[in-house]
Amino acid sequence: MMVFHSDLDHTLIYSYKHEIGRKKRCVEMYQGREISFMTEYSIELLQKIRQQVIFVPTTTRTIEQYQRIDLGGEIPEYALVCNGGILLVQGQRDEEWYQESRRMIQNCQEDLHRAEEILQTDPDVDFEVRNIEQLFLFTKSVRPERTICRLKDQLEFSQVEVFSNGTKVYAVPEKLNKGQAVRRFRKKVQADLVAAAGDSRFDLPMLTEADLGLADWELRKEMENIKKERGKKILCLGEEKIFSEDLLEYLQRIGKREQDEYL
Repeated sequence: MMVFHSDLDHTLIYSYKHEIGRKKRCVEMYQGREISFMTEYSIELLQKIRQQVIFVPTTTRTIEQYQRIDLGGEIPEYALVCNGGILLVQGQRDEEWYQESRRMIQNCQEDLHRAEEILQTDPDVDFEVRNIEQLFLFTKSVRPERTICRLKDQLEFSQVEVFSNGTKVYAVPEKLNKGQAVRRFRKKVQADLVAAAGDSRFDLPMLTEADLGLADWELRKEMENIKKERGKKILCLGEEKIFSEDLLEYLQRIGKREQDEYL
């Protein structure tokens, strides 16, 4: 059995700010506006792939943000949201998984509380500081580099990682990452082969934990270092095509014979 974990934003779906051509379909509405799209070709490929593998959207989005997305067809049987801290089964929260996630990061709560205090007094933060499901912190900063520096200076030797994605700033327990979620899910469903696709720092643990990592071309330097260190099979795609189409085409080419070569 093959499991395919995929990030969503900038991996399968793209915001209205990202040019992906005219043949696209809206997959997310927010406050009456069309905000996220997939190419028609990606939708077609994904439907074919879902007939062959267990497809697991694996995202940092909250439950509410994830459930705004319509990827076409039936909702995926499984989804990992909140950076892997919550597992949805047929759209419903798996309470056992969530409680295990909370236990995993129990010794990080003091550091998270300290990070929240720092962010709430940061002059560059221009958004509310959100504690997402008691798992990690999220906010926005007009000068994210400075905000990150303040956090790192005051959280030295903590078990919380801090980083930014554009203006978004996160403080996340080290153990709450997509790689850990992939490992837990593999055990849960007894997967034989795991593939993963992603485009950002959030996805690095997932890409390296999987048997096959499919990374956006922009991550090629990071991936090259990981390949040298760990000998993982990681491909960087999307140099000449839209990343979503390139990675889905590649997965479709992995037929039964190719899967057998991994097992």
